[in-house]
Amino acid sequence: MIINGNSLPNIPWEDRPANSDPNKELMWRFSKNPIIPRDLTLRSNSIFNSAVVPFKGDDGIEFAGVFRCDDTARHMDINAGKSKDGINWIIEDDPIKFIKTDSELPDSDYKYDPRVIFIEDRYYIMWCNGYHGPCLGLGYTYDFKKFYQMENAVMPFNRNGALFPRKIGNNYAMYSRPSDSGHTPFGDIIYSESPDLIYWGKHRHVMAPCGGWQSTKIGAGPCPIETTEGWLVFYHGVLTSCNGFVYSFSAALMDLEKPWKVIARPRPYIINPRELYELAGDVPNVTFPVAALVDKDTGRIAIYYGCADTVTGLVFGKVDEIVNWIKVNKI
Repeated sequence: MIINGNSLPNIPWEDRPANSDPNKELMWRFSKNPIIPRDLTLRSNSIFNSAVVPFKGDDGIEFAGVFRCDDTARHMDINAGKSKDGINWIIEDDPIKFIKTDSELPDSDYKYDPRVIFIEDRYYIMWCNGYHGPCLGLGYTYDFKKFYQMENAVMPFNRNGALFPRKIGNNYAMYSRPSDSGHTPFGDIIYSESPDLIYWGKHRHVMAPCGGWQSTKIGAGPCPIETTEGWLVFYHGVLTSCNGFVYSFSAALMDLEKPWKVIARPRPYIINPRELYELAGDVPNVTFPVAALVDKDTGRIAIYYGCADTVTGLVFGKVDEIVNWIKVNKI
């Protein structure tokens, strides 16, 4: 299997613990989780559901990201950050001040749950944007210093936008989850294309909830990862328990040229809430994947995920093991 990506020899990594049984635990948590505490910035109540990418720094390949930082007034916004090793982060105290590409662009009531991906010549950011309800905001940066805001990708109500790292045919592509104005007690993943990142169409249904840990709603996590076996797509699923929502995550394989077609989707989850920092927080019982780093040479993968809507954690795995597991456990 070949991974279409970049060499990342300094990917954040920790070998599988000696007491971790690969037959029971496909991916394993970083022993120093959570890597980002809730109060890392001056006014943050919580830092979670954040996006990270490799970025050329002063000493070679480093890391940059856009972080969901809810402040102590519980206002949701996104802040920029950088790291030498992808584990120890310096996050700006103030939210990103976007430069509007059109003076008529509306302001945002809030911003949260960003994804970041490099496409062609810049880093695109997609987030849940407050504009008469949740919709998908879109912007870009070249240097993680200046950020530019574009038109909202889709109208309200929508969440969990994840762009593809390359065009599908002649068009840009994304996954999203149409929703409602509330906390969305439903949700399917939808695929869409655009010739210019402004006008979106060619909407296709991808996946729906299907019982168990993914019985209430599902949504795309990190931006899709291209392999010769198909697009590797991590996604979260939600179960409605007697004590509220429970967020877990798994992964599926999609057709390379028709990414709305599912090749294989598993019945089990990969990660679900079980550590204290995932079980207890502002929103208990949440493991929410948002960003993935991959080294194409070793197949190592590091997933950044939100824990209990409060802090940020890391889990590790191997792409080939994950792809094989998906095939064995497909529905």
